[in-house]
Amino acid sequence: MSQKRQKRKQVLAATEYSIMPILTSSRSFASFVSLVSFMKGILICGGTGSRLRPLTEITNKSLLPVYDKPLLLYPLQTLLSAGITDIAVITGPEHMDQIAQFLGSGERFGCTFAFKVQERPAGIAHALGLAEEFAAGESVCAILGDNIFFDDLSAVIRSFKNGAHLFLKEVSDPERFGVAEIDESGKVLSIEEKPAEPKSNFAATGCYLYEGGCFDIIGGLLPSARGEIEITDLSKAYLAKGELAATILNDEWVDAGTFESLHRAAVIVRERKIGAINQAKKRSAGKRLTSEVI
Repeated sequence: MSQKRQKRKQVLAATEYSIMPILTSSRSFASFVSLVSFMKGILICGGTGSRLRPLTEITNKSLLPVYDKPLLLYPLQTLLSAGITDIAVITGPEHMDQIAQFLGSGERFGCTFAFKVQERPAGIAHALGLAEEFAAGESVCAILGDNIFFDDLSAVIRSFKNGAHLFLKEVSDPERFGVAEIDESGKVLSIEEKPAEPKSNFAATGCYLYEGGCFDIIGGLLPSARGEIEITDLSKAYLAKGELAATILNDEWVDAGTFESLHRAAVIVRERKIGAINQAKKRSAGKRLTSEVI
């Protein structure tokens, strides 16, 4: 093993920072970040946020509040919970200063950040491609800064070895997303970007796992009809090689790119946070009662 990899195995000691108390696992935040990982995280906060104007005229949509925290802290928690502590943040030039000022070096989150500007909205795969030097040949977990996952993705992320892996969620409006067709065993048969007639209701959510060779593929992709380098085309390349796998999500997932979805995300987070507090109170009361009886 190279000296460089040996150093990467010495994961930074995490500063406890309560971001998202809604993960299904009961293990502590510190136990997750102590895990060895050779995967880089790519937090993509690009796009114009046109569906959230006028709010996005004054800040990046990823900094908008979801109940009691900025939106981007939720996908960040997904990366941290999987033990990923080396993270590149990709965003447009308009509000990069605000994002960098808020996130800082990453010390308070127990990670390190690198920042890269996507000069114009040119697609998710294009944004990912900007992180090639940062990834340095390692696998990546790319996650969108406006996506909130209520499933714990940690085990799947940590066990990723090669090829590509998607996280799918059954939705009522699949035509708004990249859509994967799967068979009864969960094998991906096809994937299309925003099809007029979807072959299934399984949307490809905004978390993607790719091996380090993905950047060579991205370099050969052509812009779509809307002028973007599509992440769906990158996944198609892996599907053609028989190297695309997927996990179906069971819990809630929110693509918080509209006012309605942003509100829905806040409602879910609030309900679960209050539920967790109430459960803690019940457990505490039960312990006191048991102590009194004894």
